[in-house]
Amino acid sequence: MASTTEFSRTLSLLRQERGVSQRTAAGDLGISQALLSHYENGIREPGLPFVVKACDYYHVSADYILGRTLSREGSMLTQEEVLSAADEGNVLQGSVLATLQSKLLSGALGVLFGLLGKLGDKGAINAAAEYLTAAVYQLYRQLYRAAGGNEAYFSLDPAACTQGAADADMKLAEIRYARALRVRSAQKAAFPDLSADALSAAYPGRCQSLTQILSTTDARLGGLTQK
Repeated sequence: MASTTEFSRTLSLLRQERGVSQRTAAGDLGISQALLSHYENGIREPGLPFVVKACDYYHVSADYILGRTLSREGSMLTQEEVLSAADEGNVLQGSVLATLQSKLLSGALGVLFGLLGKLGDKGAINAAAEYLTAAVYQLYRQLYRAAGGNEAYFSLDPAACTQGAADADMKLAEIRYARALRVRSAQKAAFPDLSADALSAAYPGRCQSLTQILSTTDARLGGLTQK
């Protein structure tokens, strides 16, 4: 079996996503609440029959619930898929890792802006774009500087760049983004359906990229808070 920690975490998240209590889920799965609690907290490891029942109950694949893939249907991004998804002859100078990261980000951003487009708020869309373009600017400029490029190419003073001008711009864009979403929420606007099933149906393929980025980033940030 894959990591017990990953399995228990996924099992707990699936139950919360379904909106049922441990008692209800345990009854539906034919076990005691105490035993389900042990499974969700990684105290005990279930047998295969329970895993099969849980997969049917939450409508996910065994690979997903066991932490072997981020796709609920069980598919995994393979090296071949990454390479075939890239433009012919453009595997980022032979780096599979760079190609994979580019594919993941491209897919995730496609989903994000697709959802914002459905919401139809220009302020939120523009703020999201400003936040992300500032990040790209900052990363590229650091690469340019490290490669010995002439920074006179840029109008922003190098000192201002290193002292956090881009960071400040990103934070202000994030504030505008959050404010735009709060206003839409207060206006009772119709937000797009963000359930896993709806996202998979609306953005087949690309949804997996978003799921993978959210999962790995959430784990990384969670690790920072536990240190």
